[in-house]
Amino acid sequence: EVQLQASGGGLVQAGGSLRLSCAASGFTFDDYAIGWFRQAPGKDLKGVSAISASDGSTYYADSVKGRFAISSDNAKNTVYLQINNLKPEDTAVYYCAAGLGLPRSPSDPEEYDYWGQGTQVTVSS
Repeated sequence: EVQLQASGGGLVQAGGSLRLSCAASGFTFDDYAIGWFRQAPGKDLKGVSAISASDGSTYYADSVKGRFAISSDNAKNTVYLQINNLKPEDTAVYYCAAGLGLPRSPSDPEEYDYWGQGTQVTVSS
């Protein structure tokens, strides 16, 4: 059974940091890319970052470059998203997703086959 377990969200003050984790199981992790998406209340799902477990290549949305850092621990089948200098506009439910191979468009939800349940990030001003 494929599972993606996102965790690490919480309530933080602006300027703080969080590290989100996405633990994967039930598929060959090294063959997949893992993406992080977020959905703010009343807004569409947006891709923020992705990493290829096979070659380590990464993607960041322009809005998060310099503040977000994605990494992968293939031995643990886990991808991390370090979020620094959190802003109120980062408030959203964050989801991780897995897509086979190297997504042509890492921010496109259609490129991903499996999804986790989401973890809430709330940033107070």
